[in-house]
Amino acid sequence: MATRRPVQVYLDLLSQPCRALHVLLSCTGVPHTVRSVALRKGENRTPEFTKLNPMQKVPVMEDNGFVLTESDAIMKYLCNRYDVPEHWYPRQPERRARVDEYTAWHHTNTRPHAARVFILEVLLPSQTGSPVDEARLIRAVSQLEDTLDQLESMFLGRQPFLCGDDISVADLLAVCELMQPLGGGRDVMERRPQLQRWRSRVQAAVGEAFHQAHAVLYAVRERRQAKL
Repeated sequence: MATRRPVQVYLDLLSQPCRALHVLLSCTGVPHTVRSVALRKGENRTPEFTKLNPMQKVPVMEDNGFVLTESDAIMKYLCNRYDVPEHWYPRQPERRARVDEYTAWHHTNTRPHAARVFILEVLLPSQTGSPVDEARLIRAVSQLEDTLDQLESMFLGRQPFLCGDDISVADLLAVCELMQPLGGGRDVMERRPQLQRWRSRVQAAVGEAFHQAHAVLYAVRERRQAKL
């Protein structure tokens, strides 16, 4: 039998989904090699990368010739393909459906609303040199607050993690999105004890992998604070 090569993952850790995948790989021990793709340098638009992913987005995974895009699909594939603890993506149908329920909701709620706050507060001003559009930012923060209300009531409720008693890929996707506004110095969980406790449980479950994945984001925050 041919020996399987380590999984190749193409990541930019300033990307929230890339961080979620990075944490999963770090915690599960799936043999892998990280290929850095710096979005700010346009490395996602090179002919070589475009051949891998015509959408020119990260993350991308290549597993012995099988190429897959989209973080949600990649993380679930790895949980199915490799011998990882079942809690990450349970095999029991009802428990798995709970993870799928959150990740389906995530893509039109947590992901765009948290990302928009970061884009308006950090990314656009950095790219254009223009001041923050305060009116648009206020609307974006309001939308995010509504999403956080739903996150607390619909998914956390009385359980410690989003989809039950154990951490899953859903928690990684969510926490990495909600950390993103921290790049602009905004902790969106600061006045939400329930979400703070959840974040602490996630951090405890994944250990040092959490801070390793977020080091780039912390650096963005520090550079921004140094300029103020």
